[in-house]
Amino acid sequence: MMEKTQAKPLTAAQQRQRDKKRRTWLRTGVQLFFFVSMPGAFVAGFSGVKQIFLHIGAGEVLSVDSFTLSLLGLCGFTLLFDRFFCGYACAFGSLGDAVWALSGLIQKKLFHRKKQLRLPERAVLLGQKVKYLLLAWLVALYVTRQEKMLTGASPWEVFSRLTALHLPPEGFGVGIGLLVLILLGMAVQPRFFCQFLCPMGAVFALLPVLPFARLHRQSDGCIPGCNACKQQCPMCLKLEETSLRSGECIACEACVGTCPKQNIHRWDTTLCKRLWLPVLGKALLFFLLGCWLGFCRFI
Repeated sequence: MMEKTQAKPLTAAQQRQRDKKRRTWLRTGVQLFFFVSMPGAFVAGFSGVKQIFLHIGAGEVLSVDSFTLSLLGLCGFTLLFDRFFCGYACAFGSLGDAVWALSGLIQKKLFHRKKQLRLPERAVLLGQKVKYLLLAWLVALYVTRQEKMLTGASPWEVFSRLTALHLPPEGFGVGIGLLVLILLGMAVQPRFFCQFLCPMGAVFALLPVLPFARLHRQSDGCIPGCNACKQQCPMCLKLEETSLRSGECIACEACVGTCPKQNIHRWDTTLCKRLWLPVLGKALLFFLLGCWLGFCRFI
């Protein structure tokens, strides 16, 4: 009998490509799970911001209601595990990833574009500041009790109703229009809403995340002029040990699987070489937190 030929060992480039595909499928699966089970987590969290500043504007004693508890839960999880919620569990962010991927497929198949259309980097860096201005404006409206101006104009409320399989009621024309515009933006820039318009993203970016929870790049071992991490990052980040923009990282870990020198780490990726274990561990913890906070639609 003929002996079976042994498979050739993978090259370093092939190994990175295989790991990258596994990471993509793992993240897609986790995102789909949370999109189906907890689509309202984003709305519940930002409703906590709204409630806090409405109480402040009315001169009332702050109370811990379900929305405020949701906000505290999301912020606490972010302090410990960076913006895992944004990268893996936020339904609005997952929608953006899906629209971006579909846009890329259409551009490649129908228009034969080798490189997907996206906004210039300078426009992205300027646009990332808009969400902070939007958050400040919303807080000002809540404090001054002018929140009625926003009635029917919230695109994420429209999205929340649609994910609950309910049509938006009359009077939500502005919100529907804004959601359509956001979907168009998602087609020309990865994480369009997250980068430019998400008020919760602004809150998370301002949080003092624990140092060990962030991704770090060992720049001493980097290839000069590589920039592979920045090219793959939807937020146009080139990770540094100390960066004023480090809060923009959404913990999607696209850079981890892209670095040819494997120089990007976090404590969990350093301790555990099995890429799926840290992700599933954090996903399980967030699922339990979401169930406790009432995010899960099936409980």
